[in-house]
Amino acid sequence: MRPATPYRERETTTPATPTAPPETLRPYLTPRHELLWQEAELFAEQYVAPRIPRLEHSTSTFDRRLAQLMGRRGWFGVTVPAAHGGLEIGHVAKTILIHRISVMSAAAGAILQATLIPVGAVEHFGTREQKTQWLPRVADGSALMSIAVTEPTAGGHIGGMETVAEREGDAWVITGSKAHIGNVHIADVHVVVARTGEEGKGPSQALTAFLVVNDLPGVSVTAYRAGHGLRGFSAGQLDLDHVRVEADQVLGEVGQGMEVAQHASIRHGRPNLAAVSLGIHDAVMKLTTAFLKARPRYGATLLDLPVLQDRLGAITHRLHAARILLYHAAHLLDHGIDCDPDLINAKYSNHAWAIQSCQDAMELHGARALDPDYPLQRLIRDIQHTYAPAGTGEFQRIHLARSVLGTASPPQ
Repeated sequence: MRPATPYRERETTTPATPTAPPETLRPYLTPRHELLWQEAELFAEQYVAPRIPRLEHSTSTFDRRLAQLMGRRGWFGVTVPAAHGGLEIGHVAKTILIHRISVMSAAAGAILQATLIPVGAVEHFGTREQKTQWLPRVADGSALMSIAVTEPTAGGHIGGMETVAEREGDAWVITGSKAHIGNVHIADVHVVVARTGEEGKGPSQALTAFLVVNDLPGVSVTAYRAGHGLRGFSAGQLDLDHVRVEADQVLGEVGQGMEVAQHASIRHGRPNLAAVSLGIHDAVMKLTTAFLKARPRYGATLLDLPVLQDRLGAITHRLHAARILLYHAAHLLDHGIDCDPDLINAKYSNHAWAIQSCQDAMELHGARALDPDYPLQRLIRDIQHTYAPAGTGEFQRIHLARSVLGTASPPQ
């Protein structure tokens, strides 16, 4: 393993001039959105870019400081009502932040998106007291959240969940393990979904969501280990050993855990992950175009060859279509329009098309793509992480089919 690249935070560095949003997004953007687009790009250039070499070459380091810097800007409260100290500027704004930061680093974008999922659950299901307790702290960056649904054995199959919460007087005692939990090492409170119903009871009635503070006795987190991609993003296992949680920390109603998990997945998880995929896709396009422009061939450049223009055109087609799908869905959310199929389609298509474009980019780069220090390697590793969360491609397609047929959605 090579030594980590020397690193010094460059908080006073003057970043490059940010880009303007594509004209095709104008119908979805306000002047505030356009300003946020620039703010996100400047942040990525100034604070994210210098960290990438160090994080990519470390097997035991995640980035807590980036979360602090995002929190200082109020970005974890982008959808939080102003009454609770949040920015209250909606889903398009959230999409812009995740998308533009993910162009620079999907790991950095993942830090933001992973906390915004449980924040959305508290916004929708929380009691007045729970919202008052947590949302102002999220909005000012003094508290982070995670959502803990996935398990080591059951994976994302909610119906197969094994973590159990048993009533004990006025409290609940939770025992079990949760796996692949985003921001688990830096979260102050976890939204934990556990089984509370009798054995054999359907998941729609057998599960309950809880707010579990990280420093409660019995809560432990496994040590961070860098994964295949998203290096620097805190993800790992959360273990709960007879953790006592007071009854007023139930999120939603007892037996409503499946609804909490699905609402968080559909309304927040799918567009958030689509925004990470879109950021990666944008980066692939930018990197590939620059490579083809700079590579001399036959007295011109590779980009002058029609056969390679055709391949680049395919990447462009996918990127433009993926971008419109996502921003359209986020726009519908901001207008209170029921758009679950649009959110699912945005998540599924953004991942699938980014994967195809990564493959095209690999082939267009030739041997250069195999250089371990070349950014394309990181992009190809990172895109793998947006497939399974919030529903695999197979589940998304089945759900879309059933939305047309008017039949019930398949269980997760």
